[in-house]
Amino acid sequence: MNTLNAIGLDIIKSEELATKLNILLANYSVFYQNVRGYHWNIKGEKFFELHLKFEELYNDLLLKIDEIAERILTLGHAPDHRFTNYQQISGIQENCIMYNGDTAVRDILSSFKIIIGLQRELWYLASDTNDEGTNALMSDYIRLQEKWVWMYSSYVNKE
Repeated sequence: MNTLNAIGLDIIKSEELATKLNILLANYSVFYQNVRGYHWNIKGEKFFELHLKFEELYNDLLLKIDEIAERILTLGHAPDHRFTNYQQISGIQENCIMYNGDTAVRDILSSFKIIIGLQRELWYLASDTNDEGTNALMSDYIRLQEKWVWMYSSYVNKE
């Protein structure tokens, strides 16, 4: 009986990775939609600055959503695409319309905390599975997002 999938990883551990990646996918999808809402609805003196930053962020999130789904497929499993499931398993909750830039940035920081935590868990799990593809993906995401956390934190801490 073969215990390895098409890319040479343990089938059971790959399924565990795919399940965890689907949770990450759900969080990214809700985060993406929240940031789109911030982009559309932001008002105030920092409108032009934040409108562009939110667009930059949601474009990046959209690329990562696709990469995560493709990684799940590479592991031999199906990415979930149902928003009702996303809402049930995501640690990031849908937000109502938000006009205030500082509040939106603080929510982005809270979302990054959840996302980075999940990615670290996946990084450890991928390391244990010898899954360099998932490991590298998580490492790249974490490195970029830690910088973004610093930048967004600097924005809301104006002292």
